[in-house]
Amino acid sequence: MSAEVAVRAAVLDALRADGALMAAVNGVYDGEPGRAAAPYGHVGECLGADWGGKEVEGRELRLTIGLAVAEEGPGRLGGMIARVDPAIQAAGARDGWRIVSARLLRSRVARGGTGAMSGWRAVVDYRIRAVRE
Repeated sequence: MSAEVAVRAAVLDALRADGALMAAVNGVYDGEPGRAAAPYGHVGECLGADWGGKEVEGRELRLTIGLAVAEEGPGRLGGMIARVDPAIQAAGARDGWRIVSARLLRSRVARGGTGAMSGWRAVVDYRIRAVRE
């Protein structure tokens, strides 16, 4: 299995295993959900590049975590964003790939669109390095 798919699944499992995050959302989805009711989270885009050494097969991944709330203000997103890092740090090995480091690259909070897409959204980008076990 590719590192992109394995690490994505490991992060998704870790986010879903975080009780505090799951208490704050209706669900955490693999990809942007088409019909989910906010609040929710999702694992978004995953970009991979070669990373490793002479004796180590590795991949460096850029992984996006998205969060959405339907409130008029972004306040609730703060607690949800705070749960992402501990969950990613706790992600275990999956399908022959083990995460060796996860580092926050950037995060952003912005007002959503109009109608059903109104509310606030956060996007949290991580650099994750993984090695084949």
